[in-house]
Amino acid sequence: MIHIIRNSIPNLFTLANLFFGFLSIMYSAQGDYKNAAILILIGMMLDSMDGRIARMLRVESELGKELDSLADIVTFGVAPAMMAYYAYFSAFGVIGMAVAGLFPLFGAYRLARFNINAVKSSLQYFTGVPITAAGGLLTLLTLFHGKMSGYIFVIAFFLLCYLMVSTIKIPSLKDVPLPKYGIIITLFLGYAIYIVFKKEHHRFPYFIYVAIPLYIAFISYQLIKIKKNSQKKN
Repeated sequence: MIHIIRNSIPNLFTLANLFFGFLSIMYSAQGDYKNAAILILIGMMLDSMDGRIARMLRVESELGKELDSLADIVTFGVAPAMMAYYAYFSAFGVIGMAVAGLFPLFGAYRLARFNINAVKSSLQYFTGVPITAAGGLLTLLTLFHGKMSGYIFVIAFFLLCYLMVSTIKIPSLKDVPLPKYGIIITLFLGYAIYIVFKKEHHRFPYFIYVAIPLYIAFISYQLIKIKKNSQKKN
């Protein structure tokens, strides 16, 4: 029984990632882009945690890896594309749908290429921009809806699509003590703190109160882990 629970813990984080991606799509359909964006960024943190937890508990499995890819295509492919569609492309009808749909298509190809790389665990770099990073960046750009030129957004959209399937080498930063893509998350949460400081927190989406404690807890865990490793070496 204990073994089953141990095996299930990382997968629960992955499924939560997928569920938050689904919720993000629902909020995007309602025009609530701030909550939709926060849900995607919460998914980024969960995505950073599931693999680490699986390694910590020594319960890595092929099922977990496949489930992670399925969750990623929803949370970081479909959900950001839906945000982009409702915020920018919906005015163009069917053409807008087709353009927005390119993002998860390119993302799915990027994930498939990554999954068949037999030596990916030993690499210190990624080939092409990971879908998580691309989805996070597209999410942040969409938050500037109404403040950014549509032309700039479209250029950035197609650039991110290209970068995902490109052969550009991106450092994996596995040894950095922040969650994967922590810079993106930190920038967004920094903006949230600024809003609170400006006494406009009543206008801020309520899912931020889930995102901030989760981020603080994970960073604290990473710092404690680094301190213990440092003590062992000394």
